[in-house]
Amino acid sequence: MDITQFLKNWFSLKLLLYLKKSNIIFKQRKLWWCSLGVNLGEEIFGKGLIFTRPVLIFKKLTSNSFLGLPLTSQEKTGTWYVKIKQGGKTNWVILNQARILDKKRLTNRIGTIDDTDFQKVKQNFLDFFGS
Repeated sequence: MDITQFLKNWFSLKLLLYLKKSNIIFKQRKLWWCSLGVNLGEEIFGKGLIFTRPVLIFKKLTSNSFLGLPLTSQEKTGTWYVKIKQGGKTNWVILNQARILDKKRLTNRIGTIDDTDFQKVKQNFLDFFGS
């Protein structure tokens, strides 16, 4: 697929997401598939037909928005990555890709990370952005 068609597909989906009525209830510590879309440069983007990526609900801001931290299954090192486990799988939370997202982007709930991993993510987030 060429880049023009790729972008057209994302813009069409983004319009549908914008118009979507959502009664999803989301909470901190939950992992969701989220339509992140196509982004620029080093910004992380979603994959597949609906441009999704797993995201950790780090902080609920309103009933419709949250601070989300995307995940990767690719092993990463550095101060902006935090290794977590969920459902027997290892993932890395990508701290430097934190973004405010609307619940309309959420597609399917994956699960919940345990409190120990969440506290680890929280401390690393504060260390990373506090310095």
